[in-house]
Amino acid sequence: MSPAPALVLNPDVGVSPTRTRRRFTAAYKRQILDAAAACTQPGAIGALLRREGLYSSHLAAWRAADRQGEARTPRRGPAPTAPNPLTPRVAELERALAQATRRADRAELIVDAQKKFSQLIGLTLPPLDASREPR
Repeated sequence: MSPAPALVLNPDVGVSPTRTRRRFTAAYKRQILDAAAACTQPGAIGALLRREGLYSSHLAAWRAADRQGEARTPRRGPAPTAPNPLTPRVAELERALAQATRRADRAELIVDAQKKFSQLIGLTLPPLDASREPR
């Protein structure tokens, strides 16, 4: 007696679980509109739509766009904005500021090390205000 075949719970059917939005070119829309206009028999338009995998709403929207003179339906969503021309300058200034900050931090460390070294060897420096002579 042969063993029973293994039960496959998730067979690979070659279909992705999420569908992608279909996009139709203006040439394809024009081709479908011309084919629909050439249909004279009852039910021919329905057969055309089934064969192409389209809905009647596609045909209605494309006809309306054709009447208005649009090559295709307008894009949905927010209008694209032009890039800010100041962005490269701001980035350049931010890099310069970061470099200047690093140099200032290094200078403070050097001054602190010099102060500690002068204290270790017993060298006293006059205060800054006392070293200046009155004018």
